Amino acid sequence: APCPQWPYCRKRCSYCNFNTYVVPAVDEAAVRACLVREAQTLLRLSQVHSVTSVFFGGGTPSLASPGTVAAVLEAVAGAAHLPAGAEVTLEANPSSTSASVLDGFRAAGVNRLSIGVQVRGAPPAAASAAPRDPIVTVLPSQSLDDAELRMLGREHTAAEARKAVEAARGLFPGRTSIDLLFGLPGQSRDAWAQRLEATLRLCDDHISLYQLTLERGTALAAQVRAGALPAPPQDLLADMYHTARSALGAAGFRHYEVSSFARKGALSTHNLSYWRAEQYIGVGPGAHGRFVLRAEGGCSREARVQTPEPVAWMREVQSRGHGTRSRAVLSPLEQLEELLTLGLRTDEGITHERWGHFSPQLSLQAVFGGPGEARALQQEGWLVLDSG
Repeated sequence: APCPQWPYCRKRCSYCNFNTYVVPAVDEAAVRACLVREAQTLLRLSQVHSVTSVFFGGGTPSLASPGTVAAVLEAVAGAAHLPAGAEVTLEANPSSTSASVLDGFRAAGVNRLSIGVQVRGAPPAAASAAPRDPIVTVLPSQSLDDAELRMLGREHTAAEARKAVEAARGLFPGRTSIDLLFGLPGQSRDAWAQRLEATLRLCDDHISLYQLTLERGTALAAQVRAGALPAPPQDLLADMYHTARSALGAAGFRHYEVSSFARKGALSTHNLSYWRAEQYIGVGPGAHGRFVLRAEGGCSREARVQTPEPVAWMREVQSRGHGTRSRAVLSPLEQLEELLTLGLRTDEGITHERWGHFSPQLSLQAVFGGPGEARALQQEGWLVLDSG
């Protein structure tokens, strides 16, 4: 599962601490050539035979041209088998996703879109005689309230967001995922319930739900710390999450992972590969990967992190074919820790078969079935160990 990263944005959002860069101009031809070369290098090192999914993340990958997406997909298909039905996802921002641009990405090979969306419900009837359409804004945190948009540092308008979602659903029916952010400073339980209701009128068959994290070093965290904005109470955040679980469940969504809900089988293949501890290859500035370097005779999985700063990353790719900043062989214990940490996020949990792939000598039953802390957790109802 290759994960190409496009690190550039037009503007940094107030809550974001991702590896993103706002620059006057991007030499897209140079970035494209480096993404292609690094993808080829890392796929050759892994010697994988088949790719199940490709996920273009960022940054704002919808700022790249469809030609860049097509070139990376061509490189992947040239280095490994890329089945015709493989999931190819692009993260998108409303301000850079007109219908014509989205159509270009679809022609380039994208077949699934991920758009962060916050929807505002209609106000109470007493506040307005005329009903309002739901309004939308986008990327993992927004609101249709102009004050909230300014607080979050969003650059697009609500009208652009709604148009982008409508265009996406027209071009990628059943394969348009929406990201929702909750727990914004000052957000009430009622406002969140209205937003959920409006989102359900707009959404497709996949929703990812994220609680706002006030990351150190971000503008939003500084405002909360200074008392300019209120910090959401923890109990309110928990109530918002449970409200969403109930509403989405009633609308036919399966809560298949802590933050992820899908109906009609529209689960994210790519994200499932992370949660199932499968191999993935990170391509681009700051990307992370987990794979076995079979071309170098390796038999253990490595954790790799690519150089975060784009100019330095390009220089390294041009000189040696990849921009890996750090690599470390994961010990058997570290691999099992990752398997548990990720697998317990899902409703399927960790299967005996998947555990056996990482621990052929000690079964799940042998590790968790005996006396001790794990049995106590089972007796208290926090952990289930059964035939599955």
